[in-house]
Amino acid sequence: MSHLGYGCLMTVDREQVLRTAAALLSRKATATMDEVARAAGIGRATLHRHFAGRDALVRALEALGIQEFEAAIDQARLHDGTAEEALRRLVAGLEPVAGLLAFLVTENQLFEGDQMNEGWARLDARVSALFRRGQERGEFRIDLTPAWLTEALYGLIGTCAWAVQDGRVAAKDFQYMIVELLLGGARRSVER
Repeated sequence: MSHLGYGCLMTVDREQVLRTAAALLSRKATATMDEVARAAGIGRATLHRHFAGRDALVRALEALGIQEFEAAIDQARLHDGTAEEALRRLVAGLEPVAGLLAFLVTENQLFEGDQMNEGWARLDARVSALFRRGQERGEFRIDLTPAWLTEALYGLIGTCAWAVQDGRVAAKDFQYMIVELLLGGARRSVER
């Protein structure tokens, strides 16, 4: 919403700026604050009023990433059906935010701060519980820990997001590539 007179003042939608920054940084992790401001259609000073610097912006993006990840977990209904079906729903739900998650994983400073660590730990626990359930029901290998399977899932999501962005994997294959590779390695073999 803009008001005319005495200069053009704009009410900046902070969440829209965050989503624009997420989209840009997902494509170009090294984007500057100037580039983020330009992409959001605001001036650098306005961006700095909302986010004091790149660290503040990245921390806000991390909070958004945690929120989006948690929403995807909720929508995936991890306790319904088989663990494999739940995993497929989770990967499908994470696809729209995979680029943001890939960016966040690469930002080392994100592992500081108790609030954010609690958010990631909560998400890790929920995903690990899915793998544990699959192990307890005989769907997944028991020689790989749920924590490792969780980390492997995150790695595959991030790697596939970058591969899609670079054109090395077709966007339509995102879910298939991740789930089939992970399950191919995680699935318990009857022949053992």
